[in-house]
Parts: sequence; C-alpha cells; structure tokens
Amino acid sequence: MNTAAAQASSRPIIEARAIGKRFGSFVALKDVSATFYEGQVTAIVGPSGSGKSTFLRTLNRLEAHDAGEIVVDGIVLNDNVKNLDAIRREVGMVFQSFNLFSHLSILRNLTLAPMRVRKMSKAAAEAKAMGLLERVGLSSQADKYPVQLSGGQQQRVAIARALAMDPKVLLFDEPTSALDPEMVNEVLAVMRELAHSGITMLVVTHEMGFAKEVADRLIFFDEGVILEDTTPTNFFANPDHARAQAFLSQVRHG
Repeated sequence: MNTAAAQASSRPIIEARAIGKRFGSFVALKDVSATFYEGQVTAIVGPSGSGKSTFLRTLNRLEAHDAGEIVVDGIVLNDNVKNLDAIRREVGMVFQSFNLFSHLSILRNLTLAPMRVRKMSKAAAEAKAMGLLERVGLSSQADKYPVQLSGGQQQRVAIARALAMDPKVLLFDEPTSALDPEMVNEVLAVMRELAHSGITMLVVTHEMGFAKEVADRLIFFDEGVILEDTTPTNFFANPDHARAQAFLSQVRHG
C-alpha cells in the first residue's frame, strides 16, 4: 500500500500538529506536523541528532512536547493522566535497548501488562503470550530469563511483549541499532511479518534496505524538521533536498 492509497482507504490514527521540543537552548523539533494513517508502515530516517527519535518519543509522551498538539486515535495527548493511560494502552513501543524486566521470566514479561492493564485472566494471558512467542520463533524460551537470551532474541521478546497488549500502533525506536550484525536479520524478519499483517507501524531506523522494502511511507528528518515525506521509491530514486541526497550518499541502501 503506498501513501496515497493508505490515506484514501484509512482513517488518521496519529495527528501531530506544529510540534516543538527544546532541551535547554537546543531546539530538537521545529514546528513538525505529520498525520499517520491506520495500517500504514512509516520509516523515519535521518542523521543522528536530527530529531527523529525525539519525535517518536513525543507520540506517547516519553518526551513532553513544548508546542503544538498531538492527537492519538481521537484523544489529545497531554498531562491528563486519564488521556495518557488510554493512549499508552493503544500505542506499543519497542526500544533499542529491549527494556525487558530482568527479574521476570520471558513468559511473565509478556503476561504482566495484559493481566494488570487489560484485566486478562492468567490463563488467557499465558495462552496469548505463548502464541506470540511462537510467532517470533521463541516459544521454547518461555521459562528463561532475559539474561539467558541473545540480543536478537531479547528484541524479538520485546516485540512480542508490545503485541501482547493488542496495540493499534507500534512505535520502533531504532530496534536493531544495539544488536550485533548477525542478529539484525532475525529482528527485521519479525518486523517484515508485522508490516504485512496490517498493524500501523512507525519505525525510526538506520536500516535503509528495510525502509525501501517494507515501508509505505518514508519521512526524512534533518535538524529538527521534516525535509521529505514521500514514498520510499521516490526518496531513494529522486530525493528533493540536497541534504537528503548527501545523506543517501553516505549510507548503504541496496
């Protein structure tokens, strides 16, 4: 599905309007606006420090925006705890550093939130968790602890944990950047399968091949602004901005 098709066939799920974010005197985001649609897979790329991860983190209030408005599935994202809890139930997040609970088994990592937040029974949560571990190829690891797994396996568990809440949107913040090269493909394979399943995904990534192959839409950040918002085909073949051309000349995107 290309961007135009996604917009024609789907409703907006996240709307960011004129978002600004500062860290002291440093302006991380400058008047950033973008609307994301149900079922759309968006790759967010750009040089380090360009604002892409900061933008992603504002979408579930891990970073509070200083200006503008964010609306997630019709709910305004602000300091209202009720609104924030409602949004975080529907927006899953996968971090580059896994963020698993080290003192809990893999199975417990997956069942904790559904039982506490969704009020699922233990039996239902465990059945769902085992199905998700099967989906990411790790059903045999359910009783182990995170330290017993490789980085790639931990990241696949983190993806399964996010899916356990049945989110409407999945945010990925450079999910392969902390992995050894040989582990990257096993995580990307899971993400490819997710992308084809119809879930809405926003992926901050340095994996240009993945962005080109899987995304419906590509956003290029530089110095806190969106310079390109287009299809991967257009971006890789004919970027509009010299800054994007320079970026592509420095990265592999075969």
